Amino acid sequence: MAVTAPVADPAVAAFRPPSARHFARLKLRVLRNGFRGQGWRVTLFVLGCLFGLWFAAMGFFAFAAPSLAGDADRDVAVLVLALGGGALVLGWLLLPLVFFGVDETLDPARFALLPLPRRTLLAGLLAAGFIGIPAVATGLATAGSVVTAATFGGAGAALVQAIGVAGGLLLCVAASRAITSGFATMLRSRRMRDLAAIMLAVLAALLGPLQIGVIVALNNADLDQLVRVARVVEWTPFGAPYTAGLDVAEGRPLAAAAKLLGTAAVIAALLWWWSRSVESAMLGTASAGTARPARAPAGGPMAQLFPRALRWLRPGQHGAIAAREARYWWRDARRRASLITLAVVGVFVPLMFNVGVAGLLGDESSQAATSPTQVTISMLFVGSLAALSLANQFGYDGSAYAAHVVVGVPGRVELRARVLGFSMYMVPLLAGIAVLVAIVLGRFDWLPVMWGGLAAAYGTGLAVNLFVSILAAYALPDTANPFAISTGAGMAKSLLSFVALFASLAAAAVYAIVSFLVPEGLWLWLALPVGLAYGVGATVLGCYLAGDVLDRRGPELLATVSSKR
Repeated sequence: MAVTAPVADPAVAAFRPPSARHFARLKLRVLRNGFRGQGWRVTLFVLGCLFGLWFAAMGFFAFAAPSLAGDADRDVAVLVLALGGGALVLGWLLLPLVFFGVDETLDPARFALLPLPRRTLLAGLLAAGFIGIPAVATGLATAGSVVTAATFGGAGAALVQAIGVAGGLLLCVAASRAITSGFATMLRSRRMRDLAAIMLAVLAALLGPLQIGVIVALNNADLDQLVRVARVVEWTPFGAPYTAGLDVAEGRPLAAAAKLLGTAAVIAALLWWWSRSVESAMLGTASAGTARPARAPAGGPMAQLFPRALRWLRPGQHGAIAAREARYWWRDARRRASLITLAVVGVFVPLMFNVGVAGLLGDESSQAATSPTQVTISMLFVGSLAALSLANQFGYDGSAYAAHVVVGVPGRVELRARVLGFSMYMVPLLAGIAVLVAIVLGRFDWLPVMWGGLAAAYGTGLAVNLFVSILAAYALPDTANPFAISTGAGMAKSLLSFVALFASLAAAAVYAIVSFLVPEGLWLWLALPVGLAYGVGATVLGCYLAGDVLDRRGPELLATVSSKR
């Protein structure tokens, strides 16, 4: 009997295992589809490209500056490449946590049901991470260091420097992905949320000391000290990939090899860390150990819904939304991260403005002269910054906002409740910042001035950001990563933040003008009541006017903040 050979299935025969290029093509396709019918998103993307091009050009000439000088100095080259490269790597580490977020268009959770090996998934997500304005701009900017290395050491040094630039870009992308994924995993765990909050605050706090150190170093203008610092930084992962070509130019190939191998080891460690957190991101859970039996809360379902601080509210739409917002602002990882960031930044800004950089470092003779008016101006900035968290408040809800649209919650009720739930945390935080600044300044008699400025700016900031959250909302990706943003939303987030901040400061300028006109002694008594009246009045007026806009644009707002799959 003849045995017929099995006919191969053409689909099976044509199957090829997925690779990194498939992820790159998928991200490009998602990016293209996301622009269809979204004119505002295309505009923001174009603006982001222009800003990235400007950054790339400025960075290229900065890294190539040592070679463009008439009398090239190798110490200056080390200074520029080590400190400039270190600043870039540090920016990739911290800025996604405290400001811009990380592009997670390809959410790892979407691949949970696919039989993809971990190595393939990591390679694909990493390749997708290179497709974006930040990565392209960073690569073009650091390419200027190749010109510097070629000037000092010729083609060999330029080749090594090019390898270092590629390694530095890989280090930046891997570091940003690993640290945001790791923090997202910890923030999803109830047991680890307090530890994660502390670590996030420490990372955000590094921005302040870094800025202080840079300003002090520039004020001292001691080139020898800066070169010594750069010589240390060049042997750390922050500056090693960007100074390897200079070692070849100086006749030290072993030092260059050590720097490149060290960079590769750091990248491997980051990818290993990322691989461990990616699995939990795909499952949407985090290991928290054995759960303890929860104690049954006292009271009925209504009493369990309302936090203790809001038990005075009457049951109804306003009370339910306020109670929900109060709980979400602490339990939602995205919202909690913004509160922690503000707590850190809100302390450094007024201290640097009122005390001075050298004063913070202990030089009492160089502390800036302060006055109630100067303190008022600094508090206006902090108060306006505090209200920025509401600039995309509906984006946190996403498609869940449909319940409010279907029920027909009045816009004024909705906004008043959201402001109340948010202010439960923000008002005590702002009051504590003012007390801390008063302790450092040693002027407790200026506390009414600080509280008045904070109240005025916070109230006007709320009024402005209520309109921004309705008219310029954008969707957040459907992921558990609190630092994730959609493709093109990074520019939207940063641009809206700056516009809302400047608009809030402009609205609070009336209060600042009054502080200049009133005598200092009288202003110490009038600052707090005037600031409270101005801030509360602005908030009430903002809820009233923005509520009408929300009633008219409810369905459009829902369509905007709903995640597009």
